[in-house]
Amino acid sequence: MSQQRDDAANLSLWDTPVYVRISRGMTEVIDGPHDAMTYLSNRWPAERGQHFEQARLACKDAIEQYGSLEQAREAFIAAANEVHILA
Repeated sequence: MSQQRDDAANLSLWDTPVYVRISRGMTEVIDGPHDAMTYLSNRWPAERGQHFEQARLACKDAIEQYGSLEQAREAFIAAANEVHILA
C-alpha cells in the first residue's frame, strides 16, 4: 500500500517547482501538492492571509485527484506571495 502512495506522490509533481524563502535567505523547493501541503501545515509563517486556506484546499483536492495540479500550484504561489515568502 505504501508503494501505491509513493507512486501517486511521484505522479503529482508540478512541471515547474515553486521556491519559497526560509531563514537567512535560503530557499526551499516545493515541487508538488504533497510538499506544499506539508509546508502549509507545518512550516508556514504565523501570518496567514486570505489565500492560505484556498491553497490548502487546492492542494488537498490535487492530492485526492479532485482538482488540477496547476490550480494547486497557482493557489500555493498566491499564498506564498501574499506573505512575502515567494523566492
